[in-house]
Amino acid sequence: MYISKFTNHNNNGDNVNENLEVISHIYKDCDASISSLTTMLKDLKNKDNKIKETTQNILKGYERYLKESKNLLKKGNVEPEKMGLIPKMMAKMGVDREVKNDNSDASMASMLIQGIQMGVLDIEKKLKQYEKTIDKKTIKFVEEFKNFQQDNIEALKKHL
Repeated sequence: MYISKFTNHNNNGDNVNENLEVISHIYKDCDASISSLTTMLKDLKNKDNKIKETTQNILKGYERYLKESKNLLKKGNVEPEKMGLIPKMMAKMGVDREVKNDNSDASMASMLIQGIQMGVLDIEKKLKQYEKTIDKKTIKFVEEFKNFQQDNIEALKKHL
């Protein structure tokens, strides 16, 4: 991971590595989510699903957080790591299979809720792991991202 190459503290004494590690985690989560959401929308393109609009809105949010986290990483001289080809292909095949098996709004919402909930749990673990060493700006960014994910879950529940 690129983050380990950087100094441990900035002028304020904050642990830069851990701030960047948490931000990198958000970047990777967004990259994976964008890939899965894009695949799902392509698979539903010629279908009459009401969930498509909700999914497009969620996708826009992940794109915004991807851009924000990328900018924060670049400010820290860290090159963002994208999701690897094999995990990306496996995720694509999983989404394709789910859409093929049952493309109802309820099924699509359930699949997305499960994925987003995993992301919420992962970021909560990171936050708990580093909450005493990361700076307040990073904590705020993480909390905003977590709230964004929880709002998405609530929006998707309407399609169950």
